[in-house]
Amino acid sequence: MGGIVMAVSRSGAHTFTKPNESRIRLVPGLGVEGDAHLGVTVQHCSDIRKNPDRPNLRQVHLIAAELHEELQSAGFPVSAGTIGENVTTRGIDLLALPSGTRLHLGETAVIEVTGLRTPCRQLDRFQQGLKDTLMPRDAEGNFIRRAGIMSVVLTGGEVRAGDPIHVALPPLPHRPLEPV
Repeated sequence: MGGIVMAVSRSGAHTFTKPNESRIRLVPGLGVEGDAHLGVTVQHCSDIRKNPDRPNLRQVHLIAAELHEELQSAGFPVSAGTIGENVTTRGIDLLALPSGTRLHLGETAVIEVTGLRTPCRQLDRFQQGLKDTLMPRDAEGNFIRRAGIMSVVLTGGEVRAGDPIHVALPPLPHRPLEPV
């Protein structure tokens, strides 16, 4: 089971959109070199205010290109990096992966999936209605989080558009992704 890296993005500031790069370097235990979310402890602005000592489970953010295409069809002008992801993928149902899945990116980098991204109000600042589209409710009224997945870096390395992604599922029983 695998896919491909479609784009890589980073921003040294806490900006909503991350510019595309030709490559990014993943640093073990920290995240994306040069990205504002790099760190051992949480770097997301709202999470820092809640508990600045909490481990950073959001070192690398991934979104599927297939989601971008769905959003574009619904009238949202999104593309790789525009809604804050570091790695845009194709060919992997990211939201269906269990917690603890390892993704091998390119030649050496390995990340471990930690959970779901929780969409924030910045999405509606980008375009009204985007947050609700990325976090609809099911028939029972529960939120469905569709804004990508988060991960931590286990093994560093460079990642580029066009790199293969190999998926290594964790041992059974699988745990579904929860928000992090």
